[in-house]
Amino acid sequence: MDKKPEKLVPEVRFKGFTDDWEQRKLGKSLSLLKDGTHGSYESVQQGAWLLSAKNIINNRVVITSNDRKISENDFKKIHDKFQLRKGDVLLTIVGTIGRSAILKEANKLTFQRSVAYLRPDENILTSSNFLFSLSKSSNFQNQLKKRTVISAQPGIYLSDIDKLNITIPELKEEQDKIASIIITIDSILSLQQRKLEQLKQLKKAMLQQLFVNKNSKQPNLRFKNFNGDWKQRKGKSIFYSKSNKDFPELTVLSATQDKGMVPRSSTGIDIKYEKKSLRGYKKVEPGDFIVHLRSFQGGFAYSDLTGIVSPAYTVFTFKQPEMFNNYFWKEKFTSYNFIQLLKKVTYGVRDGRSISYSDFLTLNEKFPVEVEQTKIADLFKTINNLIAFQQNKLTQLTALKKHLLQKLFI
Repeated sequence: MDKKPEKLVPEVRFKGFTDDWEQRKLGKSLSLLKDGTHGSYESVQQGAWLLSAKNIINNRVVITSNDRKISENDFKKIHDKFQLRKGDVLLTIVGTIGRSAILKEANKLTFQRSVAYLRPDENILTSSNFLFSLSKSSNFQNQLKKRTVISAQPGIYLSDIDKLNITIPELKEEQDKIASIIITIDSILSLQQRKLEQLKQLKKAMLQQLFVNKNSKQPNLRFKNFNGDWKQRKGKSIFYSKSNKDFPELTVLSATQDKGMVPRSSTGIDIKYEKKSLRGYKKVEPGDFIVHLRSFQGGFAYSDLTGIVSPAYTVFTFKQPEMFNNYFWKEKFTSYNFIQLLKKVTYGVRDGRSISYSDFLTLNEKFPVEVEQTKIADLFKTINNLIAFQQNKLTQLTALKKHLLQKLFI
């Protein structure tokens, strides 16, 4: 007996829709499929925007003052035979493949060949919102990957986009319902991303205002009742490096450039190793600082774990811990003002942040009394907790969107 063909329906469906979905070629479902200009044009101060794939960010067209403009005459030549329209779907096809956005404003802007224009045939794909949502689906993105050509940089031909297989519901109402869900979650994601970026910008500003710069004795912003000059002492009178070899054989910490400068935990040490094989490893405790032995290039790591690090790293802490708040110094070491100080003493060195630990100890460190350190530290703990909370929400929303795209599309 012949096997019945498998029904073309998604795993999750809105109530009331039972018809099979239809399989088509993408090109046969569009009224326009074209890429941006291949020409070379002179930049001007006043004119039309000439954008590229890098302007498609987080499902939006993002234009900055640094982006190029071309003359009105060049713009008219590019669009002599066709015009971009509000609602056209933009798809990146060179470099990073598969990012998309819906064009919200088509006035005086155009794109280089790294972006393709997809305009839905309204008799088949009933809205730009549905086409945009479809472009985010796993099947669509996987087909783009398979057809991507790798040369100087990844790219996909328009002819291959034309041949992409899509499976869609015939009914306009079902397409609209699916699009509504995806567009809504994308809007929430964009809002969440902006909240996260605003918090990061707030922290950046506070790091600049709450810490003393190299030419000052007091910060620009201060808590009430604190008004004296910050103390100034050489690093060698504040810090000492640890060499304790009496450590637990449980965790290995490695200094990384992770956001927050928190070392990663791993199971890199096998407890069957003999102790002599770990000669030179140093004990790390919560609140210690870790840097590469030869230089501070790449920044500091602040430990929130107990464990060991390899001899390649310096572990240091305070000689008089009662005078210092570890978290305050964690933030100080990542502040704009401290990085500027490193740049001053490492002028001409690649990236301006390479300095040996011994040279670091010769720097003049500025700091307030411990009570003020704690106030500043507590503020940054609050900001960092908010950033972590918002990042977690963003991660959860991204996972939800991925799940919905898998279930709502074939």
